[in-house]
Amino acid sequence: MRSVSILGSTGSIGRQALEVIEQQGMRAVALTAHHSTALLEEQCRKFRPRLAVLTSQEAAAELRIRLSDTDIRVSSGMEGLLEAAVLEEADTVLTAVVGNIGLRPTLAAIRARKRIALANKETLVCAGELVMAQAAEYGAEIVPVDSEHSALFQCLQGNRDRGEVKRLILTASGGPFWGKTREDLKQAALRDALKHPNWSMGAKITVDSATLMNKGLEFIEAMRLYRMPPEKIQIVVHRESIIHSLVEYCDHAILAQLGMPDMRLPIQYALTWPGRTDAVAEELDLLRCPPLTFGPPDTETFRCLALALDAARRPGTACAVLNGANEAAVQLFLQEKIGFLDIADRVERALSTVPTVERPSLDDILAADAAAREAVFSS
Repeated sequence: MRSVSILGSTGSIGRQALEVIEQQGMRAVALTAHHSTALLEEQCRKFRPRLAVLTSQEAAAELRIRLSDTDIRVSSGMEGLLEAAVLEEADTVLTAVVGNIGLRPTLAAIRARKRIALANKETLVCAGELVMAQAAEYGAEIVPVDSEHSALFQCLQGNRDRGEVKRLILTASGGPFWGKTREDLKQAALRDALKHPNWSMGAKITVDSATLMNKGLEFIEAMRLYRMPPEKIQIVVHRESIIHSLVEYCDHAILAQLGMPDMRLPIQYALTWPGRTDAVAEELDLLRCPPLTFGPPDTETFRCLALALDAARRPGTACAVLNGANEAAVQLFLQEKIGFLDIADRVERALSTVPTVERPSLDDILAADAAAREAVFSS
């Protein structure tokens, strides 16, 4: 029976993870959130974790009062996140927080030799080489939760060595604006960007899907997670979101993982791997499946993808700058302070102005992230 710390339990991934944990008879031993006090209290009363964390100190003080009739310990801030990441009772840490804040807790969990169910893509984008080196040093398992990377992970299970792999093929839905021109996107509204055709996700990742930045970040993740050069990774647009990714081998055999667009499936696999158990997710009925289509991505209209692919080929902190700038720009877009096309403009400006470090330390990575955000906010 898995004992799981969920970093980001009130977000979309965290809530679905709790559904899986309940259905599978696992234990949630630590739950963390940013400031969703009422929802975290509700989760705590249902799942009875040992530890609850709110990164907001004011929210944590309120939660401490709300849970005073229980034996659940309440902590706060980065210190609390780090405590949840290394909690002795947890054998698995699901990192579902959004953004670069997940980096330090993930590294702490790796050093504590936990299984990392990785849903925080920024960790590998910003510091993939450091993270994978530490995972190898400490013997920590990293199992991806992202649907595309879970698909690749599953398709690679029978692989003896990476030399057999010809290419990894990431599928992209194209988001709500696929087929639009740049002229169309000048008037793109926030409410439209948040209407993903297939997936139910949090606001930030939904906007990333609309700009196709999400697929660029996944491209960088794939390089780090599977030790693949960029020329051996391809992105194809697959509007139906039924094939979640594919692996082509040197003999031209292609393995694909298919399933309904339901994040509970990759969450469950990350928690039960290498075994499989009865599913929470809906079954895919092939006889009712729509035709499966594929096409090339439009990097001229969706410039965020082009910027990510370029950063992927640059050494050092370029990817940290890309990620930090994107987080800041998406934040401004969600606040309706900038337009949809301004996201790519501000990311590009940060990439061209923030100096990069070729062989970065963790401090260099965090400094690059901070400088990128400042470049976006001050534009």
